[in-house]
Amino acid sequence: ARILMLTFTRRSAVEMKRRANEIMREALDDKLGGKAAALSQRLIWAGTFHSIGNRLLRHYAKHVGLDPSFSVLDRSDAADLLDTVRTEMGYSGKGQRFPRKDTCLGIYSYRVNTQKSLKETLEGQYGWCANWEEDIAKLLRAYVERKSQYRVLDLDDLLLYWHAMMSEERIAKSVAAHFDHVLVDEYQDTNKLQGDILAALKPDGQG
Repeated sequence: ARILMLTFTRRSAVEMKRRANEIMREALDDKLGGKAAALSQRLIWAGTFHSIGNRLLRHYAKHVGLDPSFSVLDRSDAADLLDTVRTEMGYSGKGQRFPRKDTCLGIYSYRVNTQKSLKETLEGQYGWCANWEEDIAKLLRAYVERKSQYRVLDLDDLLLYWHAMMSEERIAKSVAAHFDHVLVDEYQDTNKLQGDILAALKPDGQG
């Protein structure tokens, strides 16, 4: 129960937990017999970064200005909400050159996960959108405000708020105290935001 296991997809999370349970049963069967299977079920902190972030944020929500009953938008719903804001602001009538909802959401997601500025994001990843920087900035600000109004987070926000939570030393220590070991599947695939979260969980690199 004091092992945190993180991965990137639900499928990988299921497989990771299955393998960990198998290792535990094999290691403990000789010592505990039938109790080994029951003990293996205590691997309760195994999942994707987003699912674990969701659980932790609900526990610490009030410390980061969130309502614990917040809802989570999947990618499709997040894109639709952003498109609603985009239409209300008149950007959908600017013609095909203005980035569509999926592109705008991609820009937001890249910014969150890399912690880069909008200018860096557009110049490095979405060069054809660079001329719309001012309008995109207004759109993304309005999108964030609308999510706050509706008390919803998108998937990227789960990591963003988790990251913000771990920047508070007192909260970071409280979260880290839950876990003796943090295991990450395919660690080399972590992005800037995830890497910072992990460093705050185990700042000395131990465990």
